[in-house]
Amino acid sequence: MARAGLTAERLTAAAAELADEVGLEKVSLSALARHFGVKDASLYSHVKSLQDLRTRIALLAGGEMIDRIALAVAGRAGKDALAAFADAYRSYALDHPGRYAATQLPVDRILSADSPALRRTADITYGMLRAYGLEEPDLTDAVRLLRSTFHGYCALESAGAFGAPRDVRRSWDRAVEALHVALEHWPRDPNPGA
Repeated sequence: MARAGLTAERLTAAAAELADEVGLEKVSLSALARHFGVKDASLYSHVKSLQDLRTRIALLAGGEMIDRIALAVAGRAGKDALAAFADAYRSYALDHPGRYAATQLPVDRILSADSPALRRTADITYGMLRAYGLEEPDLTDAVRLLRSTFHGYCALESAGAFGAPRDVRRSWDRAVEALHVALEHWPRDPNPGA
């Protein structure tokens, strides 16, 4: 094992690269063992299971993605911050399809609570939305709207599902503009405790 130089971090990085090349669903412990020229059993001293490996990929990718987003939104507010956030999100999803797929996996709440990247994601996202004057429970609703819109668009674009001749980037920009308008005119929940 020492000659292979394996660590959980090295395995996670290699699995993330493999996910981008072949798709997250095709990443297996066997494929990773072949990549390093070791037996499958050798990996279990570093990762517990395929689920553990996928969680590690999700946390790695989440950190990379929020680093990209944080850099993009730094010093911006309102519509400018939203557009920068959206563009950084989209570019990460398109540049790293396998890693991005991992960010959509449910992650154990205990691991989530201990993840600096996930806390940073919440801080940056909620901070951007507070600039629109939103407070709970509207903040959570707005986060869900943004995530579902961004993810849906990126998933459809990655699959080549936009067949109309209109430029996909132009449609993306219009969608972000529509989200900005929606956030500026957010309907207040008449039953916030429900």
